Amino acid sequence: MDGARIARGFAGKRLDVDGLMESGVGRLTVRVDTIVRRGGDLSVTRERPRGGVVDHLVLLKPRVMSLVVFTGAVGFALAPGPVDWIRLVATLSAMAAGAGACGALNMWWEADIDANMSRTAMRPIPRGAVPPNQALAIGALLAVVSVAALGIQINWLAAALLALTIAIYIPLYTMVLKRRTPLNIVIGGAAGALPPVIGWAAATNSLSAGAISLFVLIFLWTPPHFWALALCRSGDYERVGVPMLPNVAGHTATCRQIVIYALLLVPASFGPLAIPGVGFLYGSIAAACDTGLLWRAFALYRLREGEESPRRKAAMALFGFSILYMFLLFAALLAQVLVRR
Repeated sequence: MDGARIARGFAGKRLDVDGLMESGVGRLTVRVDTIVRRGGDLSVTRERPRGGVVDHLVLLKPRVMSLVVFTGAVGFALAPGPVDWIRLVATLSAMAAGAGACGALNMWWEADIDANMSRTAMRPIPRGAVPPNQALAIGALLAVVSVAALGIQINWLAAALLALTIAIYIPLYTMVLKRRTPLNIVIGGAAGALPPVIGWAAATNSLSAGAISLFVLIFLWTPPHFWALALCRSGDYERVGVPMLPNVAGHTATCRQIVIYALLLVPASFGPLAIPGVGFLYGSIAAACDTGLLWRAFALYRLREGEESPRRKAAMALFGFSILYMFLLFAALLAQVLVRR
């Protein structure tokens, strides 16, 4: 059905529907809105939900939040000493709120470029489902509450690390680096590497080599993970003026950097073996994961100057495996904790 027919069908009307129908998640007001993309002359007519609970959850980037909570929980569990389950729940709740703050503030600041990228155009703010000022208020409130709660309930070292995470991700990465340098993800990746360190600090009120090894692992994993995706979305980034590495240095240089970081990840992946209780199980899984990651990184490198379609497929294969890579490593670390206890 084309846009004109939709417009006639809804002219002068507002249609209220139950969000998620039988699950009873709020009521959504649906209206038709026309979004004109910067990259072309076509107007795309979409249905725009307003005020839905689901939209506000999406604003907090729940998938990123789940990764933050998972790696933070592993960091907490790996720290020396018995697990205090009440402290663990309090820590993860504060970290989830902090991650949600980052998601909301990131979407608020990047609403202009999100509207013109195919991957992000249907996010709540570009669609008009959540007003920008509301996203700003939610993000700012969650940031303050999460840091304060972690400091008061757990300790101020963990709270300071959470505040540092938010500061790196929003003012430094989102507001400054992302639109100015192709090294944006290298420096900004420190924010994503801090959650297990926060978990460790929450458990012990201190830091050690074990916590640093977890930071280094995620820090070195982040650039090849995102550059693989950027190879497939280079047109989007170029259109909105974000200087991701493929747009600035080219596909060949990006593939080369991916291989370099994949090689650096090999020794970094064995760093957690320094943590007491982490041994053969984790080491064997890390070796298998490193083999798979290197195989896909070199497969992409061989296609660096070839046709775009095979290179995109190889990049997406690497991107997908990199997610599995990180999950398996931290799941193995968690398994070692369970065996140890």
